[in-house]
Amino acid sequence: MDFEAKNVETVLADLEENVEHAFKKPIDKVIFAAGSKGKKLIKVDQEGAKKMVDASINNNVRKFVMLSSIGADNPEQATDLKDYLKAKQNADKYLQSKNLNYSIVRPGTLTNEPATHKIELKQHLNKHGEISRNDVAQTLVSLLNDDTANRETFEIIKGEHLIGEALDKLSTTN
Repeated sequence: MDFEAKNVETVLADLEENVEHAFKKPIDKVIFAAGSKGKKLIKVDQEGAKKMVDASINNNVRKFVMLSSIGADNPEQATDLKDYLKAKQNADKYLQSKNLNYSIVRPGTLTNEPATHKIELKQHLNKHGEISRNDVAQTLVSLLNDDTANRETFEIIKGEHLIGEALDKLSTTN
């Protein structure tokens, strides 16, 4: 996704270090979409997320959109990705415990397929599925709207509903 084309300014930060420098210019919204594996898993996916949450609070961010994963609500049931899902769960819980407006998105298995612009979205899908990285990115950007899915955690996979319509439906049912 071309964030600049959507007027979304990006800032990069090393999540293993202090992240306050990323907030030199006023930032009103954050998308946290970092992911790692191996030795950096806890430092990036868990502790890096917590650093960004704290820095966002300290810098009066209006909305924090977190990329998580289906299965983060119950990592003990996973066979392959238990450590990854536990780190995501810890980061999600940390964000949920803070006084910060947020949306947590838990996508299914990521693919490199072209965007369909259609998703299935529920707090708990009770099933696994795939979704393109492009559709996930579009969902994350759509959540930057202040009135969309505030203080919500939900799962997404490829589906039949246009992204905007699915998010609007979530906002009206809660």
